[in-house]
Amino acid sequence: MSERTIYLDHAATTALDPRVLEVMLPYFTTEYGNASSIYTLGRHAMQAIDRSREQVAELLHCRATEIAFVGCGSESDNLAIKGMAFASQKKGKHIITSAVEHHAVLHTCQYLERFGFHTTYLPVDEYGMVRPEDVVNALTDETILVSVMYANNEVGTIQPIAEIGRICRARKIPFHVDAVQAGGALPIDVADLHVDLLSLSAHKFYGPKGMGILYVRQGMRLLPQLQGGSQERGRRAGTENIAGIVGTATALQLAYAELEQATPRIEGLRDRLIEGILQIPRSRLTGHPTLRLPNNASFCFEGVEGESILLNLDLLGIAASSGSACTSGSVEPSHVLVAMGLPPEWSHGSLRLTVGKENTDEDIEKVLAVLPDVIKRLRGLGL
Repeated sequence: MSERTIYLDHAATTALDPRVLEVMLPYFTTEYGNASSIYTLGRHAMQAIDRSREQVAELLHCRATEIAFVGCGSESDNLAIKGMAFASQKKGKHIITSAVEHHAVLHTCQYLERFGFHTTYLPVDEYGMVRPEDVVNALTDETILVSVMYANNEVGTIQPIAEIGRICRARKIPFHVDAVQAGGALPIDVADLHVDLLSLSAHKFYGPKGMGILYVRQGMRLLPQLQGGSQERGRRAGTENIAGIVGTATALQLAYAELEQATPRIEGLRDRLIEGILQIPRSRLTGHPTLRLPNNASFCFEGVEGESILLNLDLLGIAASSGSACTSGSVEPSHVLVAMGLPPEWSHGSLRLTVGKENTDEDIEKVLAVLPDVIKRLRGLGL
């Protein structure tokens, strides 16, 4: 029997929690009603959605009516940004975001530029952090939306969201936060963060793939991006994925119920990775040294290709990443590392290790045992 794969790519996706699968199963079989139907099966489906919406709202400290269930984190970002832009274009066509956002945000802003919108892409410091004063300086009378992520998916840096939120709220400019990596890992109180729209993705916190959440603060007007029905209070047409919705709410509830207990252990594994890997010559940590996601350890190695590192680790039974799963296959250096000012000889050699709740001390020690030889061998080969 083959050895268990050491999975260290939880920023890309997580396994479905068995407890989540258990609550989902009836909605694939016996409770299969359409929530728009008025008979008993349909009412059961609608009740399940209502319960799930209330669960999520309680966790985010908002009203249930402010929660919309969508198909994924990317759809949530798209709906927030396009929905706000097209609904607000009579007021202005200026959007502010950062240079290190996920492509679900960056590509959406670029798409809107075809329709006459213009985007300011804020720079970041060497740790990948946005400076709130840059947000202030970028605001104009035409600004209709600011979108800055809670925590970076590649290097793990946590942004000063509450401070940026206060700036936007004082000027009555809608503020969207891509919190896909923060969901289930960092506290999220939409009031404390001063956010107007917030995106989450279920499969990042041991929920089902193909499910996302969008928080929309009461009073925010969104133009829906799907037509054909009045589901989700008119925000997203289409028959609801009842099993996915129930699974999403359950997974988020479990993540926050266990957060206080799980975080110290996860941080301990992360810190052991960081301490050990920085012993490798010509290595450096990327992202903020302390203000980073509890599970994220990201590095660059001078003179090595990240893809070669990943292939060698895979042969040794270790699953890792060089950055965003949505850009895998690209030979270009990460836009995040470029924005942080890393030169090509460093940025090409990126490695992201993201810890999950099933990882053990032995997993970490295995990585620390094999990675130095992998890097040394690849440098010898000039790869």
